[in-house]
Amino acid sequence: MTSAVAALVGNPNAGKTSLFNALTGARQKVGNYPGVTVERKVGPLKLPDGRSIEVIDLPGTYSLDPRSPDEAVTRDVVLGRQAGERVPDAIIAVIDATNLRNHLRFVLELKRLGRPMVVALNMIDLAERDGLTIDVDMLSERLGMPVVPTVAVRRRGLDALAAELAPLLDGAAAGEALPPGEIVGLQREARQLAAAVTLGQGVARRATQNIDRVVLHPVAGPVILAAILFMMFQAVFAWAEAPMTWIEDGIAAIQGWTAARLPDGLLLSLVNDGLLAGVGAVVVFLPQILILFAFIIALEQSGYMVRAAFLMDRLMARVGLNGRAFIPLLSSFACAIPGIMAARTIDEPRDRLTTMLIAPLMTCSARLPVYAVIIAAFIPDRPVGGAFNLQGLVLFGLYAFGVLGALAAAFVLRRTVTKGANQTFLMEMPKYQAPALRDFAIGLWQRAGAFLKRAGTLIMAITVILWVLVAFPQAPEGADGATQIEQSFAGRIGHAIEPIFRPIGFNDEIAIALIPGLAAREVAVAALGTVYAIQGDEAEVEQSLVERLRGAWPLPTALAFLAWYVFAPQCLATLAVAKRETNSWRWPIFMFVYLFAMAYVAAGLTFWVSSALL
Repeated sequence: MTSAVAALVGNPNAGKTSLFNALTGARQKVGNYPGVTVERKVGPLKLPDGRSIEVIDLPGTYSLDPRSPDEAVTRDVVLGRQAGERVPDAIIAVIDATNLRNHLRFVLELKRLGRPMVVALNMIDLAERDGLTIDVDMLSERLGMPVVPTVAVRRRGLDALAAELAPLLDGAAAGEALPPGEIVGLQREARQLAAAVTLGQGVARRATQNIDRVVLHPVAGPVILAAILFMMFQAVFAWAEAPMTWIEDGIAAIQGWTAARLPDGLLLSLVNDGLLAGVGAVVVFLPQILILFAFIIALEQSGYMVRAAFLMDRLMARVGLNGRAFIPLLSSFACAIPGIMAARTIDEPRDRLTTMLIAPLMTCSARLPVYAVIIAAFIPDRPVGGAFNLQGLVLFGLYAFGVLGALAAAFVLRRTVTKGANQTFLMEMPKYQAPALRDFAIGLWQRAGAFLKRAGTLIMAITVILWVLVAFPQAPEGADGATQIEQSFAGRIGHAIEPIFRPIGFNDEIAIALIPGLAAREVAVAALGTVYAIQGDEAEVEQSLVERLRGAWPLPTALAFLAWYVFAPQCLATLAVAKRETNSWRWPIFMFVYLFAMAYVAAGLTFWVSSALL
């Protein structure tokens, strides 16, 4: 027998995802809806009567009149129109207890469908903190459905919510569908209802308002945002140094263990020079990636991320976008794929397309291993000004150049291929709150798992293929002046395309690494690790890639390589997602070409200028 399905719906910033995590724990399944790229999250919930049901976490929306692809999926699932999705047996409407007058409007709209519903009055602790007193029984009576106070981040009210949900799944609580209501009328009714059930106002939102006076100040606000981002990039190097050393030492110990037990030959080379040197060169950057994600998750959960979007609205408007594009672009610091998919929340098609086209210019976490290994090899680890680290400053500069490049690209695109009128920026400001430890941990765990899965599958497979190309055909023993790299398939390919990149200072090894780097950017590090591991002699077996690069590249080449990866063409997975989002190969091809041109020019200018000055 198919289990019942409950749909979790609500406005953005209502705490819906936190409630979903609290109800379903770590047993969630994540995928995409058939035929679209909107993410589908589903997890099990055990009811007090012993039944197990499925809970679907639908994208946040303000109404059943969609303005974006995400909101269209929510409407279609609720109305039973979504292909491959059954009609939900009940609806769990999540509302913010501190913002009843706005969130109740959507509840009233859902009520008119006549479906079994229960309301989760979330963030009730923040309402109490603000001095709000809500008559829950009156609200339940006036709505004609159960209302359960909850605090998702502290797992309060979950049992009561499940108890109220159970009888709704029998169909007994379903009401009659009502005629669609006008938005203005529903908003008026919501405000009247909110006023009636709110018995005490207290000093509502005083803390939030006091904080906003500072963080949204036209002068102090941007300074605070820049300081937060600067600290984030400093932490990526400063805090990750020790765990990265542990991982490097562990990989070196494994290489030494295998070298002592396997005879010299192809098998030892495959294990040490291919798998461990290649995959290990990427895995070592897991601590830095987790630190970056930790900052992003904390900013999102605390409520500051929307404020950052508001602060960026004026700057974004100057290049033809609005603040709504900031969140997809900031998400692209983690990976361009979710950043491109997050652009679905942008209403205007040309704004959405422009955001997708420039999202790859945000420095994604896949670039971080490339930056980290080159910075560690060529930039001195020394303090600057007594408080900062030179390596962290360079990393911050690379991220800043990516942002400036994105803004410049948006400025040109919005006046050429995506020309159109600008839209105003409207977004609800959520309450400030401490990040929920459980949701924070789940977010980090999922991202660490995704990174390690990528390293253990795609990167490992490409590393093995690259090892074969580098190891064969083998150079004959005693050949005069012949090296293994020069004799190999990979060396011949690199030598063939090297003239294209020679003007910007790239050598054969870099040319070899750029090709597998198209599959995933961090594979470029794995490729360099494999190439230099095979080239090295026995004395260099336990040397890290950083140590090997220091004597292999001149500084202008290293700087040009960094500049290349600021604007480097996207990985194939990102191009595939862009194709699905735009439903055409035209824009992914355009994206690849213009990014290749920007990367080539940036690397060339960097190489030529640094060669003249250094």
